[in-house]
Amino acid sequence: MTTIYVCIGSACHLKGSYDVINRLQALIAKNELGERVEVRAKFCMGNCGQEGVSVSVDDGPVQSLLPADTDAFFEQQVLDRLAEASKA
Repeated sequence: MTTIYVCIGSACHLKGSYDVINRLQALIAKNELGERVEVRAKFCMGNCGQEGVSVSVDDGPVQSLLPADTDAFFEQQVLDRLAEASKA
C-alpha cells in the first residue's frame, strides 16, 4: 500500500491542505487505486516555512505542494512509483 501523507497543521491548513486531500482522493478514485493508495492526514511535518502544503509519499522526503500542482504530483510521485513497482 502506498501512503500519501498530507500535513493538516495550521500553516498547511491555510495553504490548502484540504484542497490537496480532496483532489488526491478524487485522483485515487478516478484511477481506481483505492486498494493500492491511501491518503492520511498528519500534523506538522516540520516544513512550515515552505510555500505549499507539506506532503510525503511513504517514507520519502517532505515536499512542498501547491494545490494547483496536485495532479502533476500524483502522476510523478504516485503513478510513476506504482509503475516502477509493477516492473520489479
